[in-house]
Order: sequence, then C-alpha cells, then structure tokens
Amino acid sequence: MERKPVYLFLDEGGNLDFSPSGSRYFTLTCVAAMRPFLWDNGLRELKYELLESGLSLDRFHATEDRQPTRDRVFAVLSESLNDIRVDSVIVEKAKTYPDVREPGVFFPKMMGYLLRYVVKRLPWEPYSEAIVITDTIPINRKRSLVEKAVKETLAEMLPPERRYKVFHHDSRSCFGLQAADYFNWAIYRSWDRKDRRSLDLVESAVKSQFDIFERGETWHYEKK
Repeated sequence: MERKPVYLFLDEGGNLDFSPSGSRYFTLTCVAAMRPFLWDNGLRELKYELLESGLSLDRFHATEDRQPTRDRVFAVLSESLNDIRVDSVIVEKAKTYPDVREPGVFFPKMMGYLLRYVVKRLPWEPYSEAIVITDTIPINRKRSLVEKAVKETLAEMLPPERRYKVFHHDSRSCFGLQAADYFNWAIYRSWDRKDRRSLDLVESAVKSQFDIFERGETWHYEKK
C-alpha cells in the first residue's frame, strides 16, 4: 500500500489576553484530512457564486461572514464529515494558573496537548508523513513558539520513519485552513455562548473537545 501524507490544519479561537477584557475561552482546533479534500470544489464553487451575486469575498472566515454565507459553508463541510477528524482543546482562561499565562508557556503547552492526542489516535499505517499548516503568523516570536511546540511534539510522537513538515500560509490561499476556522468557530461558539446550532451540523466529525480543566487533564468527551 502506498502511504500518503496526512494534513493537519490548525486554527485558534479567542485571544491570549488574560485580563477581564479578554475572551473567556481560548480554543485550539486540529482538522486532520487526506487529499483529495472534498471541501475544495464545493468551497471554490460557492466563492464564485457569491462573487457573481455581488458579495465581495476573498476567503471564508466565520467570524466575519454573514449567517447566510455561514449556512452555505457548513452545508459544504457537512459533505466531508466521514473523511476527516476534528479535535479541539478548550481553555477557560480564568482558571489558568498565573505562571502558565505567559504566551511562551501557555501556547506551546496547549498546542502540545492537542497534537499529542491527535497523533496518538491517528491510524498511521496509511500515512507517510504529517504536513501541518497554520494561518500566517505575523509576530515572529509567536511563530517560533508555534513551530517549537509542533516540531517537538511531532518528533516525540510520530511512529518511526514518519516525517513531518510545518508551513504557515495565508488562509486566503488554503480552503483547509478556512475549513478549520469554521470548525473552530462552531466549537468556540458552543462553549462561549452555549449556541450549538453550527456545531450540530458538523459534530459527527468532531471526535473530541478537551476541556483542559475538566477533571484535571481528562477529555471532556470523546467519540469512539
């Protein structure tokens, strides 16, 4: 059997501001998928349909998109649910110990939790390597933190002879990142606002949501 790469698209929600004005939650979400990505054609066609209708849209971004657009994006994503795996780490920031709130500690730690869980549960026999893609990260220090966390975790967890690559792409160029943004948005909204309408549409692909402070470091729920 010829092995092929597995792609891990990463997205985050909330912010790293731990003051009262910051977001209540911080989320990290990973979407694991193999080519061909079933969402590509659907999202491409939807983008041009919206342009032809007069909507100037250069990418799909759940926070900025209007609800009719979100509905159509989730309809496209719902056709890919059997071929992907979605996992998310949920952090209720007020419960974070003060000595962990420093971005150089907090971000790598949460990224490590997420990737270790995902890598441990992927069926590695069909995969030749892991290709990790995040959105473009404008701050050099944060970029180095992300790369360090990803590379250290993959080097530790990947089976023998499996390689890895890490890339930072503008989400405008990558429907996989736009899909990850939508999954992460649906998960974030279900926790932050108790609004599950979007998550209910795609939940069959969401294998786990890890509340980092729920019973220590146990998984909030996990689908077999």
